[in-house]
Order: sequence, then C-alpha cells, then structure tokens
Amino acid sequence: MINNLKKFLNEEQDPKAVEKIIEKVNDLLTNGENIEYVAVQNKPTINLSPDSIVLTNKRILFFRSKTFGLVTDFQDYLWKDVSESHISEAILGSTFTMTAVTGFIETIDYIPKSQARKLYQYAQAKEEEMIEYRRQKELEEKRAAAGGITVNTQTEPAEELKPETTNEDPMETLLKLKAFLDNDLISAEDYETKKKEILDRM
Repeated sequence: MINNLKKFLNEEQDPKAVEKIIEKVNDLLTNGENIEYVAVQNKPTINLSPDSIVLTNKRILFFRSKTFGLVTDFQDYLWKDVSESHISEAILGSTFTMTAVTGFIETIDYIPKSQARKLYQYAQAKEEEMIEYRRQKELEEKRAAAGGITVNTQTEPAEELKPETTNEDPMETLLKLKAFLDNDLISAEDYETKKKEILDRM
C-alpha cells in the first residue's frame, strides 16, 4: 500500500491521512476514474482527522471530518460544474476556494502552500478544458437552433423546417442565414443547403 501512496506524498502530505482518504475514495471511483492528487489540511493545533481535497480526472472531492473523525462528510463536483478556483496564502497555510457554476462555494483552509499550489495548477488546467467544453456545447446548441444540426435524430423534418409552416419573408431568412455563417454558427455547407431550400420555395 505504501508504494501506491508514494506518488501522493510529494508535497509532504501526512501518509496516514492520505492512506485513510484513499481507502474512502477508492470506494467512490467510477469507471475510468483515477485519483490525480490529494491535499491534506495541516492545522497548527492537533488534528487527528484533517480535512482534505482529492482531485480525480473526472471531479473534485472535499472531505470533512465530523464527530472527532468518526464520520466523514464529502461533497463532490464534476469538473464541468466547477466555475473557478482560487487560493489565498497566509503564514500558516493556504485557503483553497472552489466556486461551482451554481454559485455554491466550497472552502478548506490550512492547506500547506505547496499542496495548495498543486491543487490550483491542476484545477486551472481542468477549468480551461471545461471552458472549451462549454464553448463547444453552446456552439452546437446555436447551430441546432439555426437548423444547421439537429441534436436529436428525427424520423421526419422538424415542423419549423416544413415549407407550409414557414411564414417568414425568404429574403429575411436568407439574411439571417448569412449572419449565422459570418459568425461561424453554421458551416458553409449548411448555409448552401438552407439557401437552396429557401430559393426553391420562392
């Protein structure tokens, strides 16, 4: 077990605390999920069951001990649900703060500075990935709304695309389509296809 722990002890984490937390996390891991980093609280007072933060490739988990370490409470957030993370350093350690996209805030203090910096580095990399993920998702939704791409497979054309239900001025529709193309919301191929449909109805 100690050999498995070594990779999580690079920033002087407490081996016993890390071992306890990894045992708990292993029971929570989903298919394809791996532990990437473990940070352990280090209060200046005696703390037999320190709080900790665990980063996996899929989510961030906050573990808090209650009832003198007899009970452990945890909160987890998928990386796509994390809005931002911050650290603030003080003499006795750092405070790591994570804000979810819902606005909910999780904080654990007295994280050793070196561990807090590692948490921050990893979280920032994941945040950048998720910003791109959200941007792509938003782009796909805009394309779908423009009629360029349908999100769900349908057996017949969507009602709003049928000629008999379209009351909009063809020229106005063409101008809108051109605006979508100019803003990279639809591809040139989608634009040409829709333009042909509209011109055929005129």
